[in-house]
Amino acid sequence: MKAKHIIYVILGILTLGMSSCSDFFDQDSDHVTFADDKNINEPGDTIYSLTGILQQLQALGDRTVLLGEARGDLVSVTNAASSDLRDLANFNVGDDNKYNSPRDYYAVINNCNFYIAKCDTAVKDSRNNYIFMKEYAAVKAIRAWTYLQLAINYGHVPFVTEPILTKEQSDATYPTQDIQGICEYFLKDLAPLANVARPGLGTIGSYDSRFLYFPINIVMGDLNLWSGHYADAALCYYRYITTANGNNSYFPIGVDMVQWTNSNWTSVSAFGEIRSVSETWSSGRELITMIPGDSLPSQGNYSQLRNIFNSSETNNYEVSLTPSKSLIDLSNSQSNNILTSEGDVIYTPSGLSENRSGDLRLNMVWSSQNNLRVGSKRVDYQHISKFSSRNIHIYRKAMVYLRLAEALNRAGYPHFAYQILARGVNNSVISEYVLPYCKTASDSAFVEQFNFPNTATTGYLVFDIRNTDSPVNTIGIHSRGSGWACYDKNYQMPDDSTLTDETARKNYQIEKVEDMIVDENALECCFEGTRYYDLLRVALRRNDPTYIAKKLKNRNGSGNDSGITKSLSDWKDFFLSWKGKIGY
Repeated sequence: MKAKHIIYVILGILTLGMSSCSDFFDQDSDHVTFADDKNINEPGDTIYSLTGILQQLQALGDRTVLLGEARGDLVSVTNAASSDLRDLANFNVGDDNKYNSPRDYYAVINNCNFYIAKCDTAVKDSRNNYIFMKEYAAVKAIRAWTYLQLAINYGHVPFVTEPILTKEQSDATYPTQDIQGICEYFLKDLAPLANVARPGLGTIGSYDSRFLYFPINIVMGDLNLWSGHYADAALCYYRYITTANGNNSYFPIGVDMVQWTNSNWTSVSAFGEIRSVSETWSSGRELITMIPGDSLPSQGNYSQLRNIFNSSETNNYEVSLTPSKSLIDLSNSQSNNILTSEGDVIYTPSGLSENRSGDLRLNMVWSSQNNLRVGSKRVDYQHISKFSSRNIHIYRKAMVYLRLAEALNRAGYPHFAYQILARGVNNSVISEYVLPYCKTASDSAFVEQFNFPNTATTGYLVFDIRNTDSPVNTIGIHSRGSGWACYDKNYQMPDDSTLTDETARKNYQIEKVEDMIVDENALECCFEGTRYYDLLRVALRRNDPTYIAKKLKNRNGSGNDSGITKSLSDWKDFFLSWKGKIGY
């Protein structure tokens, strides 16, 4: 490996549409590029270069979570929060806000552009295999993911796909792209690489490097989901699921859940990774992609998420974000049940303490205690187990299944989406509960592309009350926190029999199932940085900016979140901008 191929250049990385790079970025910022204008054609070059890009991604880790969570309705800011975080939550982000720094995204993008331009993908080994294709595909996926983050946060962004390495290039002018344009470009860019395997670089630091990449089929699923290509999005997520462990492999949702152990409502038991997601690689892993954080604050990319969400001596036991009244109410409002040995369904009573009446996932990941004695003083204590690691989790399995449900629903298959929430899916479920609602041959043909075998013990095995002795490795995602959802009379497929027009009835079901998916995303993925984007996607596809505003009004339980001074009635209110040079 040749360290001389890693050099540091002082550049303004990129520009807005008709503005120069030197205006857009500070000229004294250091940005890493990976070679002195030579091709990347040796193993040492590509490993150094890829590792450098992964290091640049670290600067985006905390921001990815906070931009997606603080602006949503699932957390509230406390008095201990910084002014930057408070302004973010209140949609009052100025040019000097620490979370409003486009240059960090473009540092990643420019390094990806350099790698893509210089990587010699024609080089083969003695077996006639392309040596660098896996790394090349991985870098293209990182670039697409980073551009998508820029687009969904700023709305309109400068778009450059060639590396900027000189002052003249940094002073040039470049076009802009909106979310749709970004998605369309990268869907075409990634399509030829969709079946390329991830790089096999073993352990980087102390982590399995397979967790550090962005699977192309998931990224393409997200690009399709944001751009409204719902059928294609569903197929991309499906292709990831069925190839996650190799071609034609199995990747079932699993049986992770938190559940009542008796009908006295005094004890619950958690199975699997509900409380904290493991960072150990296995065929049944929940974690898919993470951005690693440094272990020490002095190392530069130390994640502050643990200090923002969890009480510790470091933050004087004062957290900055806490579960909102809106999230607590949503969790408590869910129907929960247990099944008796006779097959009867018993429902949890209302009014249980510690958020135990409804969905149990919030209770499992969030603990708090007021006036707790710590040493010689008393403090209000909070711990959110999702932030027990120094690393930032970006993709995990349940999230992919939820996006599959979102895509299927908007593609016109609400019954399919509902089964992912309530029962889990395999070919028997599809045959019994999905295909009967396909009214055309083309609908049936589309659904039949989704093959979830249940003919072997390694297939997709759904819980069936008629055969409780059979093995299970797939449950409905709602069952991860609310009992057996498919047997819950309060959690049924939405319908309105008064709608005699078939199209109107289906549209009704699609919107109502989408509402269920939005709620399920909140229950399953709260605090993980996805909430604001989930709301934004729904608002955009419904062409209703008030959708987000209505959610936020209940964030603090008052029905009117007075901290937000914007009307949140214009689309530009929902995107960031920086010095008039990027964004709306």
